[in-house]
Amino acid sequence: MSEFFLALTDEHRAFIARQPVFFVATAAAGARINVSPKGLDSFRVLDASTVAYLDLAGSGNETHAHLAADGRITIMFCAFDRPALILRLYGHGRAVLPQDSGWAGLAARFTLLPGTRQIFAVTVDQVQTSCGWGVPEMTLARERPTLVRYHAGKGPERLLERLATRTRSIDGLPTRPATKAPGF
Repeated sequence: MSEFFLALTDEHRAFIARQPVFFVATAAAGARINVSPKGLDSFRVLDASTVAYLDLAGSGNETHAHLAADGRITIMFCAFDRPALILRLYGHGRAVLPQDSGWAGLAARFTLLPGTRQIFAVTVDQVQTSCGWGVPEMTLARERPTLVRYHAGKGPERLLERLATRTRSIDGLPTRPATKAPGF
């Protein structure tokens, strides 16, 4: 029922491009496991073994803290339509912030959204597909505009002020805040 691959195929890329939501899971020693749903136009396949996603400020910054401490990340896509399929990307990631040297190259691959705080770059170690037969069929009504609208009303300066106060995860692990506006 499951199959493993060492890199993303064209078929995997096409499947990823059709999915409106993905899930990110990270963990670090002594910390809670974090699972976050992601949407919007925020995911990019850069090549057969590298992906990245745009991260907007929200309720916390657990992924950043966990990747800084441990590096491991799992990204899961699942089809809510037909055919059923689950695709997992197992890898190691890092946060790239607007002040980092790699920011410009990664940011050019996205339309930066209000609230953008960082981009997570992930080296894919292994790809797994499985049946997905237990996932219900659902349809997408629309994207929620709330998060982007909230940040658009605050502006990049307010975002930087807020990020400067959030330098720890909920378990006390350190994060690096953006010190430069992301340019949305």
